[in-house]
Amino acid sequence: MKSSVIVFPGSNCDRDIAVALEKMQFKNQMVWHKETKLPKSDLIVVPGGFSYGDYLRSGAIAGKSLIIDEVIKAAKSGCLILGICNGFQILTETGLLKGTLLRNKNLKFINKDVFIKVINNETRFSKKYKKDQILKINIAHNEGNFFTDHNHLNELKDKNLIAFKYSDEKGNVSENSNPNGSLENIAGIYNANKNILGMMPHPERMVDEIISNKDGINLFSSLLN
Repeated sequence: MKSSVIVFPGSNCDRDIAVALEKMQFKNQMVWHKETKLPKSDLIVVPGGFSYGDYLRSGAIAGKSLIIDEVIKAAKSGCLILGICNGFQILTETGLLKGTLLRNKNLKFINKDVFIKVINNETRFSKKYKKDQILKINIAHNEGNFFTDHNHLNELKDKNLIAFKYSDEKGNVSENSNPNGSLENIAGIYNANKNILGMMPHPERMVDEIISNKDGINLFSSLLN
């Protein structure tokens, strides 16, 4: 399976995701943001980091990069798109995903391992997980507080477009298990066609027992299968 990772000035998780993809036997290429053509790809990843230093608004400048036009075209043709952390923010800036990511409720940068619950395990990103499975995944963000309007929230629920929710280790979804104030504890969402996933947690950091755990690995194995 062929993958492409988009790299922006300030990206700092692009190598992490490349290592994870290559570990899973993806044939990966790194694509600089000034490129105007994408290599043939089954999966495009918009990685985490602080594209352009988040100087204007998280993901706002990256969302106008030259390569983004090609990412949008690929997404509309059905290509799989994964946006992680800043990548999720960029996908909302481009309109590929609805909603926005606000400042964390405590107005502080958060970097820690949290628990998330698998809400929809019937997509190409999640089918190797069990429904309601609890994963321990790292988060590292300042603007991870997902928000959207009432109509879109209803759409997410009615069409089963919520990918993950923040929970405790027993799977309880509550304000106490919400690290950043996200609406209804939402940690990741799909688009209507479910070929685009945006998520704040970093699955690429959870693919090796030596440095973390393997809770993120089934996201990549789902894509392969």
